[in-house]
Amino acid sequence: MAINGSSSKMMFGFFVAFALIFSIFLPTGQAQLPYAPAPAPASDGTTIDQGIAYVLMLLALAVTYFIH
Repeated sequence: MAINGSSSKMMFGFFVAFALIFSIFLPTGQAQLPYAPAPAPASDGTTIDQGIAYVLMLLALAVTYFIH
């Protein structure tokens, strides 16, 4: 049984349509629910420590500038 040109084009179109539908609807099965709460922020305090260090460095720079 040989596949002629129009039949192969129809099969290609079917596979393209199937792949599009599959790629559109498959990820929604793994998505989070729209009403699910957001995860709590995970902060271990390093951001706060870094902010304090920046403020202290700016303060030291300002003091050095005014004294000099």
